[in-house]
Amino acid sequence: MTALAILQITDLHILPGLDETFLGINTEHYFHAILELAFAEHHHFDLILVTGDLTQNPCPASYQRILQKLEATNTPCICLPGNHDIYELMQQTFNTPQVNCQKQVLLENWQLICLNSQIPGATGGRLSKQELLFLEDCLTSNPNHHALIAVHHNCLETKSAWLDTMIIENSETFLTILEKYPQAKAVTSGHIHQAMDITIGALRIFGTPSTCFQFTPKSETFSLDTAAPGYRLIKLHENGRIESGITRLPESLNGLQLDTRGY
Repeated sequence: MTALAILQITDLHILPGLDETFLGINTEHYFHAILELAFAEHHHFDLILVTGDLTQNPCPASYQRILQKLEATNTPCICLPGNHDIYELMQQTFNTPQVNCQKQVLLENWQLICLNSQIPGATGGRLSKQELLFLEDCLTSNPNHHALIAVHHNCLETKSAWLDTMIIENSETFLTILEKYPQAKAVTSGHIHQAMDITIGALRIFGTPSTCFQFTPKSETFSLDTAAPGYRLIKLHENGRIESGITRLPESLNGLQLDTRGY
């Protein structure tokens, strides 16, 4: 088996109107640019993984435009919710054979487990008892499959005080479960709008840049960074080994309002 190639994109923050801007930039333009860059560099992916905050102000029109763009890639795609999304609306829109909100996907001798860390009406994250039971059921039912777990909110601190108030509240419980299952190889998330790659024991923890604006690393208060949008490539090998890296657009954001104090 050749390595499975997964394209992770996250935190699109697409707006209701096609030409609307957010924090001074057209988020939809950069979402398209990231997809085009990824496929220009790698040509083929086995799966696209979209880890939340697909929209900034959720509405059918924005989700429909995202669906059309993802369908045009002719690549299977899994979407999971972030704190800015309406999960029920996502499930209604992303319900095609190619693009959907499936929570478990078997790929050769790997499984992708997608968890919902959303707390309706809140910016922070938590994994409900139901989500944790689902996680354990997937792991116990497929002991011969290596596992990649995807979730929107981060389970490790970023050392940015304001951002770490939104970490998964029960991260310790989540990580304790994963420690019991050696086939769990990595957790990948969005939300933090910056790169992370930390190894805890045998488990790798990834954070992925947004397809639009980035947060300044290790910042006490809300701060926007000048780093360009990016995506993560995850290669899953048959023996459980993972290769992963970040690629960014070659140009910085045009018009980003760096003096913004929050959103």
